Amino acid sequence: MIQEQFPVLILVIPLLTSFFISIFGRGSERTPFLMIVGAMAASFACAVGVLLRVTANNEVIHYYVGNWPAPYGIELVIDHLNAMVLCVVTGVGLLVAIYSLRPVPAEVPERTPGRKVAGRVPNFYVLFSLLMTGLLGITATGDAFNMYVLLEITALSGYALLALGSGRAYFATFKYLVMGTIGACLYLLGIGYVYIKTGSLNMADLKHLLAAPALMDSTTIEIAFIMIVVGLSVKMALFPMHGWLPNSYTHAPTASSCLIAPLVTKVSVYMMIRVLFSVFSAAYVFSAIGWGRAMVWIATAAILFGSISALGQTDLKKTLTYIIVSEVGYMVGGIWLGNASGLTGATYHILADAMMTVCLFMVVGAIIHKTGNSSREAMRGIFRKMPITSVAFLIGAFAMIGIPPTCGFFTKRFLIVGAFEAGQWGYAAALLFSSLVNAVIFFRLIEIGYFPEFEDEGHEPRHRQVVAMDEAPLSMLVPMLIAAASLIVIGVYTNEIVTGLISRTIPAGLL
Repeated sequence: MIQEQFPVLILVIPLLTSFFISIFGRGSERTPFLMIVGAMAASFACAVGVLLRVTANNEVIHYYVGNWPAPYGIELVIDHLNAMVLCVVTGVGLLVAIYSLRPVPAEVPERTPGRKVAGRVPNFYVLFSLLMTGLLGITATGDAFNMYVLLEITALSGYALLALGSGRAYFATFKYLVMGTIGACLYLLGIGYVYIKTGSLNMADLKHLLAAPALMDSTTIEIAFIMIVVGLSVKMALFPMHGWLPNSYTHAPTASSCLIAPLVTKVSVYMMIRVLFSVFSAAYVFSAIGWGRAMVWIATAAILFGSISALGQTDLKKTLTYIIVSEVGYMVGGIWLGNASGLTGATYHILADAMMTVCLFMVVGAIIHKTGNSSREAMRGIFRKMPITSVAFLIGAFAMIGIPPTCGFFTKRFLIVGAFEAGQWGYAAALLFSSLVNAVIFFRLIEIGYFPEFEDEGHEPRHRQVVAMDEAPLSMLVPMLIAAASLIVIGVYTNEIVTGLISRTIPAGLL
């Protein structure tokens, strides 16, 4: 039955699409767009089918590629956690694919003069497909080494997508390449040490082998653990290893930042959850290693640094990039609190933050498309010129602040409860401080966008001028509004998401 092949089709469809775009997508700009939208729609449908199967039967799907059983063959393992993440990745990919119709030809034109067909547009969609293949593969794989291979596919395609920008994009991407290579090498070395001691790379097999007392006390395994955690921290831009992220995302083309910003850091956080609890164990992470309090304090510093840095920015995209640094601190802190509430909040925040980030980056992209710049002053009068885009901005801003009924409120509630249960008052205070800073940032933007300017003398308000509505194209508005609506829908159905999905992923050993 075709349903039995859904786990592998989720990955194969975007992989084959990259091949077909490179061959058949050179004739026009519209052909690769239609191919990527069709591919992401099919991949999203497969992801939803897998999610329904996992939740309906309360089962873990094991798919053996080429019929080679684990631990010798490549195994795809899909449980409640990564079934949700697969839907998030494919859903965001589909929205950004539709959204990209207008900004891609405008921002990544052909550089060779005299050619009618824009050659860089098909290249963009080839890279788009490869990035999605890597992200989906990381999420679905049950093999620690294949996770590294797919991580590199994601990274290489991500570097190229970011470098399609102009000006400082090249230097920013080079910095990302250097830091990303360091992070990947550390992860690979860590997995290599684990393989030396166990002789296996299958995650389930590794968890069983590493439970042996001799390996629990092994210095080699401890060094491997350190390398893996540091490598993943670089990949997710955890403070103070975040330096590559702000400029990389700020100077990238709109569609590239809309795709990469919501997904890459979130999938990296998912990788940390998967490695900590599916390769190692809660007992090893919180008892044998005992890094919990230190990692929570690092996460607290990330929240404070990201929030304060965002407060000082005048560029909309750079403001959002520093908020991402802060949000990474949210999730990492929740993971390392060592209790079910914290891990629930961190896992839920992968879903919520992906949708919040894509919504706000789409809004900024629409403003850039209409005004030609991403400065804070580009928001001037935006509520009258672009009212529909402004509605999406309001919902995204309220979610980022944490105003109910948006999902941002509920993720922070779980994280704060987890902080109280763990006695991590500093982390709880940082979460509240970050929400207040977000409120200052976004209400300042709302003030610029809605309220009239004042005269220099006497502070008398200017007469409202009749401003013609100049809204973003429909291909940008529809995915933007879907992303905004999802923030409310996810918040309204928080209980179903937590009890039906996330609570079933909490490992034994957490209180």
